Amino acid sequence: PNRLEKAKQFLTKLLTKLPDDRVGLIWFAGKAYLPMPLTADQGAANLFIQSASPESVPTQGTVIGEALKLSAESFPKESKRFKVVILITDGEDHDETANERAKELKEQGIVVIAIGLGSTDGSPIPDKETNDFKKDKLGNTVVTKLNENLLKQIASNNGGLYGNLQNNEALLKEVTAVINQMEKKGSEEGAG
Repeated sequence: PNRLEKAKQFLTKLLTKLPDDRVGLIWFAGKAYLPMPLTADQGAANLFIQSASPESVPTQGTVIGEALKLSAESFPKESKRFKVVILITDGEDHDETANERAKELKEQGIVVIAIGLGSTDGSPIPDKETNDFKKDKLGNTVVTKLNENLLKQIASNNGGLYGNLQNNEALLKEVTAVINQMEKKGSEEGAG
């Protein structure tokens, strides 16, 4: 599967492991969009995940900081429940505010789980319109590389977790365990 399909498969499996959690979705490239605000309707979440495509976000680029900011703004301010942002990206960031945003989310009690998508060696991006690979203005093939360093920094600055989508099943277990642990800690604190 291509990178987007891998991300969709991961999210679909993750939802089945967390059936009682509320979910919201944000798509981002050169701009961040909120196609689905927080909801307990996992069926709707799955529909949105399956419909995701490069056309869902018309502006090219990667604005991780903007996506993190929109994520934070999407949580109810008054809620005392634990909050997690699962950030799935290749980490090729074009706005350079991601680390600052990760720190801000930490201050708001929002954990970021950064998940790397793609290869550190880089790979070309398929272009459905031309049945070839995307080209830049000079006609060179555009190569996208996984920026693991940035994603590890985001997780470190936030106190969250970094994982790579190459090992889908192991990462699924790890992310589920972290979220379940936070859920348990949150209910213990609420009971006291």
